[in-house]
Amino acid sequence: MAQIRLTKLQFQIMDIFWERGGLSVREVHDALPPPRPAYTTIQTLIGRLEIKGALKRTRKIGNSHLFEAVISRDSMQHRALDEFLAVFGGRTKLLMARLAESGKLTLEDVQEAERHLRSLTKKKGRKT
Repeated sequence: MAQIRLTKLQFQIMDIFWERGGLSVREVHDALPPPRPAYTTIQTLIGRLEIKGALKRTRKIGNSHLFEAVISRDSMQHRALDEFLAVFGGRTKLLMARLAESGKLTLEDVQEAERHLRSLTKKKGRKT
């Protein structure tokens, strides 16, 4: 599948679909927190997400089309992370250092990451 790039607002729209499933443009618009963009802006963005292959029309009720996510949150997060990591030349240590410097990475985050890494290592150890 081709790389799908999403803007911040498109990610926010996709989050709504991932949480709630099939929705109309009106339902997505209403689900956005204020101050929300105009209805027509959301309509345009949903159309673009459909063109990108992130959403698909599933049915029509009256004048409203219902859309559903085609791609999973997990796969989009992996793609976005890979793309973001490329900005750091693939160097995870540099990324972690920048996160720590910014105050967005806490000791609790690091400890949770360590637990997750240990869990992954154990799972891989069992498979081989």
